[in-house]
Amino acid sequence: MNTASIALDTIGCKLNQAESDALARDLHKAGYHIVATEGKTDVYILNTCTVTHVADRKARHLLRLARRRNPGALIMAIGCYAKRAHEEIKNIEGVNLVIDDYQKQNLVDLITKSGYPPKNIVDPRSHFRTRAMLKIQQGCNKHCSYCIVPQTRGKELSVPAVKILGEVEKLIEDGFKEIVLTGTHMGSHDNLVDLVEQILNKTRIERLRLSSLQPTDIAPSLLQLWQDERLCRHIHLPLQSGSDSVLRRMERWYSASDYENAVNLTRKAIPEISITTDIIVGFPDESDAEFEQSYDFCTRMAFANLHVFTYSPRPNTSAALMKDLSAQTKKERSTRMLKLAKNLSQDFQNRFIGQTMLVLWESKTGDYTEGLTDNYIRVFTKNSKNLSNQLLPTKLVSSYKNGLWGELVDIN
Repeated sequence: MNTASIALDTIGCKLNQAESDALARDLHKAGYHIVATEGKTDVYILNTCTVTHVADRKARHLLRLARRRNPGALIMAIGCYAKRAHEEIKNIEGVNLVIDDYQKQNLVDLITKSGYPPKNIVDPRSHFRTRAMLKIQQGCNKHCSYCIVPQTRGKELSVPAVKILGEVEKLIEDGFKEIVLTGTHMGSHDNLVDLVEQILNKTRIERLRLSSLQPTDIAPSLLQLWQDERLCRHIHLPLQSGSDSVLRRMERWYSASDYENAVNLTRKAIPEISITTDIIVGFPDESDAEFEQSYDFCTRMAFANLHVFTYSPRPNTSAALMKDLSAQTKKERSTRMLKLAKNLSQDFQNRFIGQTMLVLWESKTGDYTEGLTDNYIRVFTKNSKNLSNQLLPTKLVSSYKNGLWGELVDIN
């Protein structure tokens, strides 16, 4: 009898991806066969996000699509949208189970009891990618006026360092070359600097990456960690707006000047670092002048990339009571900011053409393989060999798709 197949889909942040990755590893080791989300499957699990109305809409679409593709499958929803709007998702035609946080810890048992028991034990290294997301913290004690995350993720809670170190060792044994530390507000971990030092000093991990930090997390003691070359030169540093008046309405806890100082301190300590950010356009009452301030600030900061979000009201947030802008205004501003994001990304990548850098090669399609530099530049190459999960010196030679074309350097 064949192993039951499970497709696991994820919407949203790196923390969601970390939780999905951990769940996929548990399911795989229990004997389930993890398959692509586009094909046929016995069980479909969607890890949802509710940070915007677009994320909600996408979740509803994917759940309905999964049912059309798999009429007889077990369809399950987990994650933040499932927690916030349990009954709403439960009423979507074709959804069998909406899982809360407690049940999520026992998902293997739930699937088994639903008539899909695991049948084989398989090599955990046979399916997964070369980078592993690892949750070190969850929850947020901040209450930004637009953000629903504190309602869905709860208060800040750190994963103990000893548990994280144990997880890192398991991931290394499973063959991962890079681990990405994630959290809702990762800088609030009990002692982030000490944790990173322990991982670097006590394990053989070849690459360690921090995901999202806040500008107020940036301090000399943190930046000193990058003296170890295994720590990837990339920080995602959410800005949300480059206008001080908008930042105040958002109830962010820093000014544009504070943010700029954090960026300057980081770039001085870590040359060639990639700094990416989040920007919200069309926040309530955002004037033309305030938008231009934000646009100009992003231009001056020369980010490696922008993640652009169009504001949408979230239930039970104070910003939802403010005057919303027209859909047309928000669309126009989003279009401009997305174009800036593309130009800034290309400018940053082009600075590295001609350099030779280590690339961690990942997915392969035919003879073409793509991977990442430590400073988060996507690189493509053509090679008949399977380069997956190898860190190889690569010369960056030209622009290609959303990254750079690379040529492997012969080190023999």
